Amino acid sequence: MNNIQMEGSAKTPNLDFNAETGVFEISGRSIPENSVEFYKPVLEWLDEYAKQPQAKTIANIKLEYFNTSSSKCILDVLKKFEVIKKTGADITIRWHYESDDEDMQEAGEDYQSIIQVPFELVEIED
Repeated sequence: MNNIQMEGSAKTPNLDFNAETGVFEISGRSIPENSVEFYKPVLEWLDEYAKQPQAKTIANIKLEYFNTSSSKCILDVLKKFEVIKKTGADITIRWHYESDDEDMQEAGEDYQSIIQVPFELVEIED
């Protein structure tokens, strides 16, 4: 299975999804013109990964900002991790936010309340 490595831009996040290590990262800004189109290959990749996941999977979400349309797509990504967990894999989502960014902290708390996967809020000190 190929990994996903995509350099971010001013509007799209960095993506680093490594099937061999089971470590995934989304970082930067997520305000693409078409969020559904941007995240579609990620969702498809996660469907494939879920067929043979690593025993331990860690997802690091390190977003500075995302728009409303991205929020639904991010939720879809997080729901894929629920599917992976149901395979018996050990999975942890780590939501990173800067200590002075209440909006990103609250977004993480909102996702944490929805997703049935171990979910850590990680405060980044400035």
